[in-house]
Amino acid sequence: MSTEDETPETANTVQLRGRLAADPQERVLPSGDRLWTCRLIVPRAEIRMLASGRKGPSVDVIELAGWTSKVRRSMGSWHADDVVGVEGALRRRFYRTGGSVGSRMEVEVTTARVLRRAATG
Repeated sequence: MSTEDETPETANTVQLRGRLAADPQERVLPSGDRLWTCRLIVPRAEIRMLASGRKGPSVDVIELAGWTSKVRRSMGSWHADDVVGVEGALRRRFYRTGGSVGSRMEVEVTTARVLRRAATG
């Protein structure tokens, strides 16, 4: 019983702006599918205090994955320290390693753009 005018009760949308930790990497999967992956460093608004009284990390490092041709083209032109903006959805990926199963969280990017190129020097 939902209409287009109603606000959905649930959503999986992510918007991030941050700095690239390193150049994105292209991966070719056994299926032949291609994707670009990278890590985005996003500053936190607050500074965490650890139990020891020291300051904790003030950034989050988030994995990004680009599957569509448009996003792959954009991510393929990025470089370490570029500031980028992305939109997408949070995904949990499962994989096998040795005899066990692991998982990781990443943002599946649907929109990607450079906000500021890294300074060269």
